[in-house]
Amino acid sequence: MISLQTNVTSLMAQQNLNTDNAFQSKTIEQLTSGYRINSSGDDAAGLAIANGYSSSIAELTQGVSNANDGTSQLQIIDGGLSNISTILDRMKTLATQSASGTFTGSRATLNQEYSGLQTEITRQASNINLNAGGSFNTNLNVYIGGASAGQAANASVNIDLSGANNAVDATSLGLTGTNVLGGGVGLTGGTANTQTLNDPNALFVAGGSQAFTFNVFSNGTAQTVTANVTDTSAAQTGISESSVVSQLNSTLNAYGISAGTDSNGMLQFSGGAAFTVGATIAATAGTGVASVGATAENTANNTLDGAAAFVTETGTETMQFQTSAGAATVSLVAGDTLANALTKINQATSGLGVEAVMNSAGTGISLQGANSFTMTDKSSVAAKGFFGAAGLTPQLSTASTAPVAGSGATSNGTAAIAAINTAIANLGLVQGSIGAGENKLQYATNLAQSQITSYSAAESQIRDADVAAQAANLTKAQVLLQTSVAALAQANSAPQSILKLLQ
Repeated sequence: MISLQTNVTSLMAQQNLNTDNAFQSKTIEQLTSGYRINSSGDDAAGLAIANGYSSSIAELTQGVSNANDGTSQLQIIDGGLSNISTILDRMKTLATQSASGTFTGSRATLNQEYSGLQTEITRQASNINLNAGGSFNTNLNVYIGGASAGQAANASVNIDLSGANNAVDATSLGLTGTNVLGGGVGLTGGTANTQTLNDPNALFVAGGSQAFTFNVFSNGTAQTVTANVTDTSAAQTGISESSVVSQLNSTLNAYGISAGTDSNGMLQFSGGAAFTVGATIAATAGTGVASVGATAENTANNTLDGAAAFVTETGTETMQFQTSAGAATVSLVAGDTLANALTKINQATSGLGVEAVMNSAGTGISLQGANSFTMTDKSSVAAKGFFGAAGLTPQLSTASTAPVAGSGATSNGTAAIAAINTAIANLGLVQGSIGAGENKLQYATNLAQSQITSYSAAESQIRDADVAAQAANLTKAQVLLQTSVAALAQANSAPQSILKLLQ
């Protein structure tokens, strides 16, 4: 039907022209943005999936950055551990020197460096935050991402550096309390001295002197030796730690005894032979180097210290000594002096490794030996001697106590070596944990990068435009648009044909 009122053909042409124009606009939008989906209306379901992939990519990208930061931090820690390992090597060298019985130098000098290295280990451990309680002395959690829903625990790499076993300060490595001094005994009793020899602000025996009385078994004889510490300074203001030790050793070394200081700076003595020592400060002296009236025994040996004077009152006191090397019997008779008792005992026990010296008070006998021994009073009558006043039951027996660990001249060095060996093993375990952590982070990085690639490809399939297809569509859209415009022009001119009918 031909109609003037309604040009249906034109309307159809207009509709198709709008469709072709929208098609061309959408094609140009995809080509210029590069995305197939530019609004939710383009593909709502696809957009939701693509957004999930995009979120995972963002998470994993930051996760790779986290892993790289973690690896860098572990490498810093690893470098610090290598340096601490070098320090331990030096400490072992010092301990090995001290552990040698033929070492003739100053163990105090060795210990000064040794103690400084202990402090340096703790300082460096603190710098890399792997000291006890340090920020990295914990279970480190490095978030990488990439885990599926409900499996958040798999999104992190855990590197367990927690606990004392993973701390590398001197205390955690078991080095605190070790030293390479000649082992020995400190002075006890009397009035305590509140200053230590390594106090840089303190000087000792200012304007006076201090006498140390040693009862020592040397060259096969029990004898008494006095070693003096005297203020020889021009200003009489006191002497230093090194001068105190030097003055004592100038007298004592000839008797197999060495003076030194412990890790706290307190004076101590060591020796392979039996000895006891007492110290008194002269009335004119200033601050002493130890306690007033102090006493000590050589605990490098087993000790039985008799408290009574060894002059029997009646009859004969017979004592039997027993060691793994054999037995010996000693008889003390009425009238024997303390000196006679010492001579008789040492003559009888010379082959047993038991030595007798006066106790530090000078009123009794200290029996000492490198190995365990027993002494039994076999007297048939009571006597005042090892076991006290008359009237005690005969056949009394006692055994020596075990030697105190670390009290031999070389045993502190030997003990330090053992502690350092343990510290090296523990440090190796920590280094192993650090190395394993670096490897775990590298593996996690590799996986995350692989996931980023896979997620990116999946997102691209959904979101990205197919440029080749859209380029073809653009050509198609342009042709259709031009055709629609031409057809619309023809449709609009169609009603004019009605005028022919009216002519």
